[in-house]
Amino acid sequence: MQLKSALLIHIALLPVYFALASYFNLIPESYNLASLVRLASSNLRQRLFNPATLSANLSTKSIMNSMKFVARPSEERGHADHGWLKTFHTFSFAMYQDMDHDHFGHLRVINEDRVAPRTGFGTHSHREFEIFSYLVKGELEHKDSMGNTEILKRGDLQMTSAGTGISHSEKCHGGKEVHFLQIWSLPKTPRLQPKYFTRHFSDEEKKDNWVKIVAPAWEEGVKNDREAEGPAPVHSDLTLYATLLSAGKTLERPLEGKKGYIHVIQTSGYNPRKSEGASVRISGPGYDQLELKEGDGAYIFVGQKGNALKVENLGDKTAEVLVFDLD
Repeated sequence: MQLKSALLIHIALLPVYFALASYFNLIPESYNLASLVRLASSNLRQRLFNPATLSANLSTKSIMNSMKFVARPSEERGHADHGWLKTFHTFSFAMYQDMDHDHFGHLRVINEDRVAPRTGFGTHSHREFEIFSYLVKGELEHKDSMGNTEILKRGDLQMTSAGTGISHSEKCHGGKEVHFLQIWSLPKTPRLQPKYFTRHFSDEEKKDNWVKIVAPAWEEGVKNDREAEGPAPVHSDLTLYATLLSAGKTLERPLEGKKGYIHVIQTSGYNPRKSEGASVRISGPGYDQLELKEGDGAYIFVGQKGNALKVENLGDKTAEVLVFDLD
């Protein structure tokens, strides 16, 4: 950018240069305007294609196209312990409000919830948002105003497109605590017809492999049926991948959007303090890298479309990881 600006300034000042050279008799009589222009062109080519200049420009471009990370440590998330509910908020939610962590692209909420047996969220209403629940452990009972009643288990993904308005309840089913992630996205199209979707993705599918569990409804291969194979449809530029990454394993995930978000699920137990448990290192094109443990997340600035995020398991425990690809 600086080189381009300097070039434009010199072109604009050419008449001044010619006038000063003529006044001080610096132009030989054998030189006409055409020859001066050819000389100037030759000098400009030398300046533009000088190896040192070219190397500097490529280095700047390389920096602009590299992948960057901003850490979101687990203990800095919003947190509340209500007894029946232990919850963490990546973004502003309920009583936790933080303008620095309000949303990211179409991604608006990532809540990591633990609900005690025989308790839960009573019937309440939503509009516009598309809300999906990712089941980690235990069983979750879902009921809504569209007539859907379902018991969700480990590996299930349930997505409600609230659209013009729905009411639902979510409660712990059975005698054991339920651990799940509640994720909200804001659709590109308002006033959609409310819909309900469920998908199931086994641990075997996710073991050392990226499984696409949510994808834009308009993407090829995405089915808009209530129950189907493949990712649940969402009406925004958001794609969600999940993996169970074994100790010592590494996976790469090309990102097609301008940004992304990664979250390491807190699978080894509730921990409101500094993150522990499974440990991964993330890196990408460029020199930036970051180590994350359970509950930690990171904002990803992709740099160039198609840049690959590398996730490496550093510890001796399996890491359950979610990666959002966002425009």
